[in-house]
Amino acid sequence: MGFNVVELPQPTPDLIAALEAAGLPTDDLHEPGRRFFRFEDDAGLIGYGGLEHVGSDVLIRSIVVTDGRRSSGLGAAILSWLEAEAARLQATGLYLLTTSASAFFQRQGYVVLPRSAAPTAVAASRQFSALCPASAAFMFKELRT
Repeated sequence: MGFNVVELPQPTPDLIAALEAAGLPTDDLHEPGRRFFRFEDDAGLIGYGGLEHVGSDVLIRSIVVTDGRRSSGLGAAILSWLEAEAARLQATGLYLLTTSASAFFQRQGYVVLPRSAAPTAVAASRQFSALCPASAAFMFKELRT
């Protein structure tokens, strides 16, 4: 699956609108340590995804695939690209929080952990401590180098 990736120098109105439409948090997008990417192909916009550095680990942030492009493997392709980027940055583990996509992430090799298992840097992130509800599944995947 081929697509182009554009790193956004700052959160754009289109990114914010897509995240809000998907019910994903946007309150901390302008804070340091976050990188967001736009994914597109010849047919147009596929979606967005982001990474947040937290210590030696990375939080997967806000993967969203646009309406009409879902259920075709594009979300998994975006996630795979984000994982490769995190590995390139020498992250040792990937974490995420989700209220509605835990089955998708489990199919991609993520495991559900109790929130009490979060590393200190992850637990201190706004995503973990304030933006995602306590009911969100906390998930992890080890990066193999």
